[in-house]
Amino acid sequence: MRGFLASSIGVTCAAALALPLTLPSPGARAATPAAESPVGRSAESVPGSTQSLPLTPLGSDRSAGGEATDQGLLQREVRPFSLVGVIWDDPDDELHGSVQVRTRASGTGNWSGWQPVETHNHEHAADPDDPERASGKVRGSTAPLWVGDSDGVEIRVRGEAARHRGEHRGGTQPSAEHALPAGLRLELVDPGAEPPPQGPSPEGPRSPVLTAETAASSAVNADLAPLGASVIPALSKKETESDLIAARGGPEDAAGKARPYVGPRPRIITRKGWGANEKLRERQFGYSKTVKAAFVHHSASGNNYRCSQAGSVLRSIYRYHVKSSGWRDFGYNFAVDKCGNIYEGRAGGVAKPVLGAHTLGFNSNSMGIAVLGSFGSSSPPAAAVNAVARLTAWKLGLYGANPRGKTYLKSAGGNLYKKGSNVRLNVISGHRDGFATECPGIRLYKKLGSARSASARYQGR
Repeated sequence: MRGFLASSIGVTCAAALALPLTLPSPGARAATPAAESPVGRSAESVPGSTQSLPLTPLGSDRSAGGEATDQGLLQREVRPFSLVGVIWDDPDDELHGSVQVRTRASGTGNWSGWQPVETHNHEHAADPDDPERASGKVRGSTAPLWVGDSDGVEIRVRGEAARHRGEHRGGTQPSAEHALPAGLRLELVDPGAEPPPQGPSPEGPRSPVLTAETAASSAVNADLAPLGASVIPALSKKETESDLIAARGGPEDAAGKARPYVGPRPRIITRKGWGANEKLRERQFGYSKTVKAAFVHHSASGNNYRCSQAGSVLRSIYRYHVKSSGWRDFGYNFAVDKCGNIYEGRAGGVAKPVLGAHTLGFNSNSMGIAVLGSFGSSSPPAAAVNAVARLTAWKLGLYGANPRGKTYLKSAGGNLYKKGSNVRLNVISGHRDGFATECPGIRLYKKLGSARSASARYQGR
């Protein structure tokens, strides 16, 4: 089995490689040297950086009878960055209020208008009893906001007025403001440079130069693409079915053996392809038993990116999840950009049941897909919705799940379902189906019916 070739280069990930559904593929056999790194170039050549700035009081706001103080930073020049977010000490605290930021574009001196930052991000996290949540490293955080190349920033955080039932007129009256969480900090993330271009060197094909961390992350996909590949190539439906039948130990079209309902494997850009710095994440991979459902999210990072910048957006969110929010890795199993490109998310193998941190209470036996953007008032591009359909048709098909069907997941605790509840959900659900949240945005949520139908068609149902 080609996955075990990793052991020859000293990568100790045999336990991960031994998990089921790491499927051999004609695509892997036919891969060209274009998937390899130029000699002497390392996958960790795009490290990026984070500036963490404590917020300070901006002045009291007693208009609602409160004593709370707005916090923020006045205009200041900073090192270059492209993504912003706000964190605080206690992950169980919620930021009841508003966060607005404005930034200065690098090279022009032009300041943007005030942009809102989505404050409700605690529902994107590891389950309450998961070691990732209990690590002591996790912090409260807003959603990240992509602002593009910037070198100046101004931010204001205002507490929301709490309300109580008034004694006169039977109305609801404002009371003191909610106290803002302790330890508010502004995080400014620089994604680093783009990965070096992929292709053969002038002297001909060379072996990829990989760190041990990058090799381990790549080795868990070794049956799908060569070690160090930037892309897992697409397969036809017939090739995908043949691989799955072979993995199940049965001859194709054998008497009494039904052909599997599985969609053609889509093209997937690997972590190496989008330039993930594998030294940021925890070294070990985490897994569930199976994949029974897919939760669709939006990243809430805004729509002001070009598809050519998607790798930078991903590197920024990854760094924000790990270095700022204290997670073990990128939270989602997959990401999809506005052009319909599909990206490997959390490390551990795209065909495996990798345990993510995307839907608080329902991370086990599910996968999370983040569509890059914000879709509360903007409609998702058709290419992105179709990518969700193609991805789920393949990945859910590997585990025998019907995209149009229902399934049961046991809640690990959340604000909709108490811990231990056996909850009936759509096999393709929106984040809001498992947690009281606006995610994935009403415009994307309304497209999930179309995604389910298309996914089932790709499976041949």
